[in-house]
Amino acid sequence: MIAHRQQSFDLTPYTIPTHVAIIMDGNGRWARQRGLPRQAGHRAGAENLRRIVSACVEFGVKILTIYAFSTENWGRPESEVRGLMKIFARVLDQEIHDLHAQGVCLHHLGDLTGIDPSLQAKVRRALEMTKENDRLILNVAFNYGGRAEILHAVRQMLADGLAPEDLTEGLFSSYLFTAGLPDPDIVVRTSGELRISNFLIWQAAYAEYYPTPAFWPDFDREELYKAIVAYNQRERRFGMVTE
Repeated sequence: MIAHRQQSFDLTPYTIPTHVAIIMDGNGRWARQRGLPRQAGHRAGAENLRRIVSACVEFGVKILTIYAFSTENWGRPESEVRGLMKIFARVLDQEIHDLHAQGVCLHHLGDLTGIDPSLQAKVRRALEMTKENDRLILNVAFNYGGRAEILHAVRQMLADGLAPEDLTEGLFSSYLFTAGLPDPDIVVRTSGELRISNFLIWQAAYAEYYPTPAFWPDFDREELYKAIVAYNQRERRFGMVTE
């Protein structure tokens, strides 16, 4: 069998974003274009995650956040939700040892309440196994919604008895699921859609937004490189002006 040599990308002229966040969209449309059921698209999307994690490690990205399943996704057909949960469980079973070997630290964003107990247990085992790794932090937003995250933070602050005058942006951020992590530098959305879809709505306030027409299963190493190049063409002013 002939081994295919990966294309070489010169990243030396570029600043590598510390934190890349991805809204993984387009699995269903990818499958439909090929005359396949939606579930085949979700399986292809899950397989693509392995390639993007490896590319992030190769390129020097330190934090990757992926939008795996939103609080709104429960409204999808029951058969599709059930299939997605099976895919998540299979990915944890099949990929966790490889992720661990690559030095990936898995971090969950969201609420495991209401998730099947066996899947909850798989998630917790994966978090425990990889917690000391430091080559790449992989945040998996699973049963996650930006509004739900903010409400969760507010409830925790009220439970802790914080006074209104004590509240600062930094303190508020410490109650979010991403506590202790830098905000995303770039948010990538595959499939050409132009919505943030309730994803990191506090953390991504000043992230660079990069939509691409590529469906998630087709968003490969080269597409990630293109996103990094585009990121370097932006001028990040954070509400200020350039002298």
